[in-house]
Amino acid sequence: MTASIPEPLRPALLPLLETIAALTQQVRDYDRQIEALCETKYPKTRSLQQIPGVGALTALAFVLTLEDPARFAKSREVGPALGLVPRRDQSGDRDPQLSITKTGNAFLRRLLVGSAHYVLGPFGPDCDLRRWGLQLAERGGKNAKKRAVVAVARKLAVLLHRLWKNGELYEPLYRSRQHPSATVVVSAVI
Repeated sequence: MTASIPEPLRPALLPLLETIAALTQQVRDYDRQIEALCETKYPKTRSLQQIPGVGALTALAFVLTLEDPARFAKSREVGPALGLVPRRDQSGDRDPQLSITKTGNAFLRRLLVGSAHYVLGPFGPDCDLRRWGLQLAERGGKNAKKRAVVAVARKLAVLLHRLWKNGELYEPLYRSRQHPSATVVVSAVI
């Protein structure tokens, strides 16, 4: 790689490349530590990592933030607790579309939104969650794609809580198998 750098630029760029290499190694070491922590102290995180796009960091942050799956009586309560629902400001006939409430843990919310981006992105595997999110994004409107990502993140939080609480196996196309006539194949990419 250093052979492709022009000679006059080497004194300036070589220290930067060395710093980048060192930081990359540190990130890999931290990733291994997080995975080891998931394996040894928090084995429940493995069931959460069944979902494509949910890695060790997201699963660990989810388990450590919520602390106890029995904390929520229903899995649907997790999304609002993490601030993944729209704010409301209704007055008479007015019901404007507002941003999310952003209550709860901002780091976990950011991780869930990142996982939702993966699920809806070009490399996300085919699953009910992806199909549902892509249908939302196709509805159009000014912020349809952004709303679809937040909605998938909310649904992902509900799904993670359900898997954690019940210890179930994740079936990517569960709803499609239950209702084959309602299956819609969406080929759009966000």
